[in-house]
Amino acid sequence: MGLTPLRRPPRLTPGDRVVIVSPSGPVPEDRLDKGVRILSGWGLDVVVAPHVLDRHPRFDYLAGTDEDRARDLQQAWCDPDVAGIVCARGGYGVQRLSELLDWDAMAAAEPKVFVGFSDITALHSAFASRLGVVTVHGPMAGASMFVEDARTADLLYRTLFEPDDARELTSPEARTLVPGTASGVTVGGCLSLLAGEIGTPTAQPGAAGGIVLLEDVGEKAYRLDGFLTHLLRAGWFDGVAGVALGSWKDCEPVDDVVLDRLGGLGVPIVADLGFGHCDSSITVPLGVPATLDADAGTLTLDGPALL
Repeated sequence: MGLTPLRRPPRLTPGDRVVIVSPSGPVPEDRLDKGVRILSGWGLDVVVAPHVLDRHPRFDYLAGTDEDRARDLQQAWCDPDVAGIVCARGGYGVQRLSELLDWDAMAAAEPKVFVGFSDITALHSAFASRLGVVTVHGPMAGASMFVEDARTADLLYRTLFEPDDARELTSPEARTLVPGTASGVTVGGCLSLLAGEIGTPTAQPGAAGGIVLLEDVGEKAYRLDGFLTHLLRAGWFDGVAGVALGSWKDCEPVDDVVLDRLGGLGVPIVADLGFGHCDSSITVPLGVPATLDADAGTLTLDGPALL
């Protein structure tokens, strides 16, 4: 059985309450403050969760204890007065808290906007498999591209507030690796996290019928090869409709690796679509029907990502 469209949360409107959480690594306070000002400038009621600026007592790569990070996320998701959740940053740590979340309680809550990328890919997968909810692969409140690049912030704003006008996604650098067009449901995120989720209770079982988004940061070619090979051997790519590549900041060149590993799938592949770890990033909803045109270098959503 292939991927099917997920439930769409309502779009944001001025006055909505949005909570910032830190499910992964610690965020610099000055960048967080800038992100809060941007979100508040959109007319949102921005609440910073209690443990966002915490530090783990032993591991400086974690934003507080697993229990506190999980509690902040679950309370925000289950609060009926909250319209959206924006992650503070990625890094590392989401997979440590996945088993601490009460997925039944979260499934009983109404869908709401959820934004993040990088390590947050593990939560995108979990929200799809456990909650059946569309999520937003986009810049985080404390991400440098969000606070420093007006285009990045504007594209996120349009997706969240004006989703009818944020349906054609592309970048000036987009180029064709394998020509053709394909339609399917958007899925994916950070390649290393997608591979790391395989075999876990929160993994999406596969990408059949999907337009797969892939990006990563700071990886050697052999490691990217290993992640793709692992996903292929696990059958995760079986029945995939198309592939869209984002940024590969500080990675070794990926074109040859991708063509070697995924070219045999016989599906359209577009490169440099401009999402992920880049200085100026587009926002891509996950779990929505879309058409990939590898010749034109576009990913067009069939409808608005949010209600």
